[in-house]
Amino acid sequence: MLHVDYVSFRYKKTLILEDISLSIPKGEHVSIIGESGCGKSTLLKIIYGLLHKEAGEVYWNETQVLGPNYNLVPGEPFMKYLSQDLDLMPFTRVEENVSEFLSVFEPEKLKERTQELLEMIEMTDFAKVKVKYLSGGQQQRVALARVLAHQPEILLLDEPFGHIDNFRKNSLRRNLFGYLKKKGVTVVTATHDHNDMLPFADTVVVLKDRKIIAKDTPKNLYEHPNDLYIASLFGEANKIPINIVKSYGDAERRIIVYAHEFKVSEKSGLEVLVKQSFYKGGYYMIEGIYENHNIYFNHSTAIAPDKKVFLNISIETINQRLNLNSGE
Repeated sequence: MLHVDYVSFRYKKTLILEDISLSIPKGEHVSIIGESGCGKSTLLKIIYGLLHKEAGEVYWNETQVLGPNYNLVPGEPFMKYLSQDLDLMPFTRVEENVSEFLSVFEPEKLKERTQELLEMIEMTDFAKVKVKYLSGGQQQRVALARVLAHQPEILLLDEPFGHIDNFRKNSLRRNLFGYLKKKGVTVVTATHDHNDMLPFADTVVVLKDRKIIAKDTPKNLYEHPNDLYIASLFGEANKIPINIVKSYGDAERRIIVYAHEFKVSEKSGLEVLVKQSFYKGGYYMIEGIYENHNIYFNHSTAIAPDKKVFLNISIETINQRLNLNSGE
């Protein structure tokens, strides 16, 4: 089990993380999410031992992970870290990058392991190609296979699909996270993309203002966001007074509503003045104005600017959000 106990970190005079505590069971996949600059990457670097924490401790089972003040070469043999800066050998072939740290005294095992990883990242056709000739996304896939070669007990991933195109990204997510779950590898992923964690993470940790503000399953966080900041990490979201959509509701209370949860009506509901429409493929996202605030909702077709429409929300969604004690 990974233990992060009351960790704080300061960069020069700026406090980046404060009293961060986490316990992650073996084999669990935890995603750390939050706005840019909230400390996601910093936390991964502390767990790996790249940064010296101001306070607190990090343990993997009974082994304490120490920072650069104690270790000349950061890192532990049971842990691997994939950062946004790829550590590859550009003038050697893909297969050599993947197998670099495998034992040459077991050639059959080396070959089998390398092939397994190349298949997982869908790069078997590029095995003989030198890394310098690969695209940024292809290099990121090679870097993924490279950190997995030694079968780490815990894997830290910092925006692991940031350079990879959408065509390849979805299948790679399924391949990688399915592979890691099957192998029982503990995974901690820092990401800004909800597609990295909604289908795959066991637990999601939300960072804001130096602290953990939420920790739950991705399904619970998505369906019961108690904060507009949390909901916005999953997609366009709004915070509206409950009495607007439920006449007998408390006028002071507000609920979180995702853009896709609104239904457009021309007769009654939340009156909105349309500003513009954005084509999103199977639907349009509409930006409107309600009481001098922007509001976002989805619709099957574009709506002309300056047109007034009414928005409604299902009673199931309203009741679901009203069950939150902190939904004000």
